[in-house]
Amino acid sequence: MRGQFDELDHIKFLRLAIEISSKARKSGNTPFGAVLVGPTGDVLLEQGNVEITEKRCTGHAELVLVERASRIYDKEFLWQCTLYTSVEPCAMCTGAIYWSNVGTIVYALSERQLLALTRDHPQNPTLDLPCREVIARGQKDICVIGPFDELANEVIEVHKGYWE
Repeated sequence: MRGQFDELDHIKFLRLAIEISSKARKSGNTPFGAVLVGPTGDVLLEQGNVEITEKRCTGHAELVLVERASRIYDKEFLWQCTLYTSVEPCAMCTGAIYWSNVGTIVYALSERQLLALTRDHPQNPTLDLPCREVIARGQKDICVIGPFDELANEVIEVHKGYWE
């Protein structure tokens, strides 16, 4: 059942993640958002970044979301779920996704595209380590889909002016 959604579903859920990233920014956090979707297409959890408001260096949307999910759902169920995120998960978040056992990752903007926005901003020292490389070093066949170039401008719009 993993990765069973089509491109229109991906775009719909990625737009929700982008909307959540905008809410995260409005609440005083960095503009990143994530959504966990169950095997039948139900939105199970939504999460924006919280590292600033919670003074939590690991408060990235994806990591917080999979921590919450792992307390609610078992690993077999999570393997059938899809995590949608506005920007490609960093190495830390990809590791958390790996350990949570979420079976599919879908992202709108790549880590390299993010680096073009953040440059050397001290709040987001972007790693040049694509999530596919992190996943490739593991023992799980996690499906990774992205980036979605048709959504790049929507993600960038949320980030405009933030990293200056």
